[in-house]
Amino acid sequence: MERDWRCDDPKQQLVWAAATSETLRVLEGKWKIVIIVQLFASKTPLRFSELERRIEGVNQKMLIQQLKGLEKDGIVVRTVYPEVPPRVEYTLTDLGKRLGPSIEALVDWAFLRVETGDA
Repeated sequence: MERDWRCDDPKQQLVWAAATSETLRVLEGKWKIVIIVQLFASKTPLRFSELERRIEGVNQKMLIQQLKGLEKDGIVVRTVYPEVPPRVEYTLTDLGKRLGPSIEALVDWAFLRVETGDA
């Protein structure tokens, strides 16, 4: 979707600001973006234990909370397989996959900050 960012309409600017605030609310939390990046990088569903291994410093309780939040907001889908012991896998929804260009832009921006010495 193309936008004219030179828009001088204050009402439109408020709409954009509100949309951005809502997006940041969905993604807020120390671990949510890290979880999303790990799910992007894996290209396949990840089991809870694999996510826990890949995310250094997160504890089980926090990982569960963040995954529940992402699931509630339609970013991640949780699949439970009826096995003993139960197997649980996480993957990005189509909506979650649509974050790809934004995540890529954030990573590029982070590297740019380092390269320019602004980090």
